Amino acid sequence: MKNIPHDYYLRFLDSVVHEQVLDFHNKGNYIIHEAFKNSTALHFIDAKYLTALTGNELKLYPDLDISLPLKTTEESGCLYRNDSCESFINQNIDFSTIEKLVNPLTAKNINNYKRGYPSGGALYPIEVFVCSLMDDESTWPCPEKILHLLPQSAKFEIMQDTACTKELRSAILSAPGNIGSPSVAIIYAAYLPKTMFKYRYRGYRLALMEAGSMYMLIELQAKKLKLRSRLWSAYTDTMVCKAIGLNPAVFLPLCVHFVGQTE
Repeated sequence: MKNIPHDYYLRFLDSVVHEQVLDFHNKGNYIIHEAFKNSTALHFIDAKYLTALTGNELKLYPDLDISLPLKTTEESGCLYRNDSCESFINQNIDFSTIEKLVNPLTAKNINNYKRGYPSGGALYPIEVFVCSLMDDESTWPCPEKILHLLPQSAKFEIMQDTACTKELRSAILSAPGNIGSPSVAIIYAAYLPKTMFKYRYRGYRLALMEAGSMYMLIELQAKKLKLRSRLWSAYTDTMVCKAIGLNPAVFLPLCVHFVGQTE
């Protein structure tokens, strides 16, 4: 079949594998909601220990000086990403720039299934959703604000009933911490039937690896286009799926990638 319907993969999916992987994934899910904001906490670690435990390197022999010096180069060139953006300003991005932003994720040509990033078994289980968070951007091509990237045919599939982004904004921007006003949210979601029908449990690991490859390409492309970006995981899966119009039993939002401008 040239165009396989997405639910066709369910014919080849082991229901036990699906249930167990979904259960494991949900153990790492945040529950972020106004009703629980005063009664939940991520951890109870003292600030001084957090300072010691984060942002450092892991030495396997901390009491031995057996390291070798590494010659490093200046942080310039296409392989160095910018630092994560701390606060975005409210500024629109022309749609033609957004098209360039996701271009590294597309197939090299329409006659070849290979895309701009590696995929175990050529399954490509990560689906990319480009979501406008902008107000009245005249170049955005349709009333709907969420587009699904079709990387082989180089098209955007318009997600229905997404003209209002209030629900999406609530799902991805309601967590503590003010990051300003990002212009675009790119959501990388794993479609479980596609990632597990062949490799079963290991397919989940491959999907995580693939998402990492994809968002690093976007990071580097954003730098090239003079845009700023920031990865984000402070959201609840089911709320994000509802805002996009996805079934949370088979689609897992693995990461939100904010893109925009800064001062």
